Amino acid sequence: MTHASFDGLRVLSLESRRAKEVAKLIRTYGGEPFVVPAMREAPLESNKQALEFADGLLRGKFDLVIFLTGVGIRALLDIAQTKYKREELIEALRGVKIGARGPKPAAALRELQIPVTATAPEPNTWREMMHALESEFGDKLGGMRVAVQEYGASNPEFLSELTVKCGEVTKVPVYQWTLPEDLGPLRECVLGVANGSVDVVLFMTAVQVIHLFQVAEEMGLREDLRAGLMSMVVVSIGPTTSEELAHYGITPDFEPSHPKMGFLVNEAAQYSGKILERKRKRGADAATAIAPTVDDGDKPMQKPKSVVRRVAASTPTMAGFRDGLTSIDFLHEISSRLASADSFHVVLGSIVDFVTTVIPCDSCFIYVLENEKLVLRASKNPHVDLVDHLGMSLGQGITGWVAEHREPVAIASGASNDPRFVMFRNLPEDHFEAILCTPILCASKVVGVINLQHQMSYQHTANEIRLLSMLGFLVGAEIERTRLETENLQLAGRLETRKAVDRAKGILQRDLGMSEDEAYRTMQRESRQRRISMREIADAIVLGDDLKKTQAADSSRA
Repeated sequence: MTHASFDGLRVLSLESRRAKEVAKLIRTYGGEPFVVPAMREAPLESNKQALEFADGLLRGKFDLVIFLTGVGIRALLDIAQTKYKREELIEALRGVKIGARGPKPAAALRELQIPVTATAPEPNTWREMMHALESEFGDKLGGMRVAVQEYGASNPEFLSELTVKCGEVTKVPVYQWTLPEDLGPLRECVLGVANGSVDVVLFMTAVQVIHLFQVAEEMGLREDLRAGLMSMVVVSIGPTTSEELAHYGITPDFEPSHPKMGFLVNEAAQYSGKILERKRKRGADAATAIAPTVDDGDKPMQKPKSVVRRVAASTPTMAGFRDGLTSIDFLHEISSRLASADSFHVVLGSIVDFVTTVIPCDSCFIYVLENEKLVLRASKNPHVDLVDHLGMSLGQGITGWVAEHREPVAIASGASNDPRFVMFRNLPEDHFEAILCTPILCASKVVGVINLQHQMSYQHTANEIRLLSMLGFLVGAEIERTRLETENLQLAGRLETRKAVDRAKGILQRDLGMSEDEAYRTMQRESRQRRISMREIADAIVLGDDLKKTQAADSSRA
């Protein structure tokens, strides 16, 4: 079984945000990385449109808001809360229909507990977003007032389609992409591609394409750049980027099986050598597809009707993983999510997104064991009213059985006929044919369960079961870490409260001649009557004492 490798090929990436990660991945797969950021994020000079959107949202002027990126959601709220209350904005968003273009905006919205009505499936382009909206709303879309959060570069095709099919469309630009301040490295890239000093180019956004050709145009080397790209391997992350390349007369050699950085680099390492050999031997126009399909092993992939070929979802060189990732790539992807500085819910949400890419399924849930109950903490589909609220006892249903017996369950069909099955009527997905459920373990203890469901029959491979079980160990450590942090914070809070209460008791004893027990009971009575905590009562007493001391000191100086 061949390991994916660039075998020393020179690989150019124009990635900005994740430059270090992509360089490390290229190096891991045996390539020589050249990572040159082609863009930088710049806030708009005026936030007028974002603030106007916030005003209209609070006044009920929108029926549907479409978010295209996770970072755009956060930026929009940061801008809007300079003039309006953040909680009022979030509450207003909960009152309208929400569209999300893929897992990242969906995760950001889930963190804010904003329900998502329609989500674009892979490859997460505007076309999938449009189809999701039409499927969800049908003819109602024609009367809707729609706002679209733009993500740096405007998407005229999407806006045009919305304008035709919706009642009213408002675009809300939040930030934009600009060229780097130092164009020297990009100019070197143009020269390197034009002179054939690069073997493989990885394009991860349409803006990277625009900026590279913009710099080439300024240098008078646009055609040289185009000719150079046609003589090397060009890989596009997905349809939107491929469309931009086509605008400049370049057809990418292929798109990865999933529009993710890990898949892109892995599959580029796997196929670039053969593509480059054929291109340089027969000329750019004679390059043929070599990516294998699910069923035909190492035979060439049949060219589909679309111009750009896409790697099949399963390949024989991935060490048994159906997802198209090597074990190194898998560990890199999952560890980067666990090591992120995001909140617990965001981390679990990103784990769900990753798992559903690795193992195709219709729904995915992560339950965490708390006080002998399994509580739903993350879901593939948005369930704001159920996440953090839905719970089940140990032994209840298949999920509860897995937690109680600490062993995985894989049912290929007829899951609802299993004697352990229990219906949860408030979960729309709880009508499924197949299920894979594995315990989340840490230090030999069950701390949760990961649950995958399929509406159709699905035979899980041994590797998929093993992979999900391994993921359970990794997630288990994260759950325990979060639990310990929470307990430490609670303990620190109790200690601070005790110190404040003791100090306040001392003040009452000194000033009012009370005993320690009388002072404590007085504070306790005030806490009940005023319906505030003992800590707040203690802080008020201490503050009053400090103010008296300050006034006395000022009087003595006068």
